[in-house]
Amino acid sequence: MVLDCADLERAAAFWTAVLGYRCEAYRGGPYLALVPHGGQGMELLLQRTDDRKAGKNRVHLDLRTEDLDAEVSRVQAVGGVVLTPEPVVEGGWRWHVLADPDGNELCVLQPPQE
Repeated sequence: MVLDCADLERAAAFWTAVLGYRCEAYRGGPYLALVPHGGQGMELLLQRTDDRKAGKNRVHLDLRTEDLDAEVSRVQAVGGVVLTPEPVVEGGWRWHVLADPDGNELCVLQPPQE
């Protein structure tokens, strides 16, 4: 997955803290690879661009948690911005929409209590 950003270092600091990833290697040019600490899982490739974000993301990350408020607070503490004033509730799921420092949306969601 590739995520556009304006500042590679700022984006890397945010996403490594949020996902528990590490910087794998500088790919040169406008790219920086982030991978899970254990090595297994999806790579997130950050791509520096001068293009500004316009409109809603067509693809975004959903982060599942058992404690919605605590996880939203954790993401805010590393630079995330909450975009929904109240949690969205649908089919027993609860979530907030947040944005990273570049305005890319992500959702923090809590599954039903079943």
